[in-house]
Amino acid sequence: MQQHPHTSRRRTGRLAGLTAALAAVVGLSTLTGPGAHAADNPYERGPAPTESSIEALRGPYAVSQTSVSRLAVTGFGGGTIYYPTTTADGTFGAIAVSPGYTALESSISWLGPRLASQGFVVFTIDTNTTLDQPDSRGDQLLAALDYLTQRSSVRNRVDSSRLGVMGHSMGGGGSLEAAEDRPSLQAAIPLTPWNLDKTWPEVRTPTLIFGADGDTIAPVSSHAEPFYNNLPSSLDRAYLELNNATHFTPNSSNTTIAKYSISWLKRFIDNDTRYEQFLCPLPRPSLTIEESRGNCPHTS
Repeated sequence: MQQHPHTSRRRTGRLAGLTAALAAVVGLSTLTGPGAHAADNPYERGPAPTESSIEALRGPYAVSQTSVSRLAVTGFGGGTIYYPTTTADGTFGAIAVSPGYTALESSISWLGPRLASQGFVVFTIDTNTTLDQPDSRGDQLLAALDYLTQRSSVRNRVDSSRLGVMGHSMGGGGSLEAAEDRPSLQAAIPLTPWNLDKTWPEVRTPTLIFGADGDTIAPVSSHAEPFYNNLPSSLDRAYLELNNATHFTPNSSNTTIAKYSISWLKRFIDNDTRYEQFLCPLPRPSLTIEESRGNCPHTS
């Protein structure tokens, strides 16, 4: 039976409409897929995170390292730079890490490859002397970042607008000093920090403070907790107290410290909201976490 020409045209029109609708749906799903998020956020690095990926000893990036002699720098004591080996993903955010009172770079060196393998350039440093106080350590963290971004052999791998600081004990107190002195920093993570200054209303850098329930050198009641409480209430801030831990827990590989540090650095240095799920809602007390505080959801 011969089709009426109008019927044929109607069917052809319906097919064209269905094809267009299908193309729109496919296009929409493409826009809302992983590629779209990466396009919206040019700083995003690495695959979508999982609980196991941020708890792993190593992340998705192969890591290289280079030593920096204290004789080649001014303002701090040299150290080791850990960085993703690939150049295919462009530049990375960077973090400088300071040891504590009487300690050497080796006491915080485990953080270098662990953080770098998640997509950061990490500079674990020695200080000018092992007796330097927190204000000096803050200046040295900033000097290390300046060296990293301006003079180091990996400066072309670093995005100088996406920087952060970490530190243990007096180095943790120093990371607060650095954040106060340089508001452009994107993240600060003091680890069982010590500082005679208890109030930090000038800090504008998103800050995650780790305390330890068994810390007798910088007890949380006189250090980590007041530091957290005296940060601006409007700031993206968090406090995580480690359970069954001491002042020196940050000196060896620790999954809880790594997990939440990676999430904090990714969230605020890389603006990567894929990591918000590990920070908010706040982690519950567990075998490794005594308590946590913070303002969720984050707004930075």
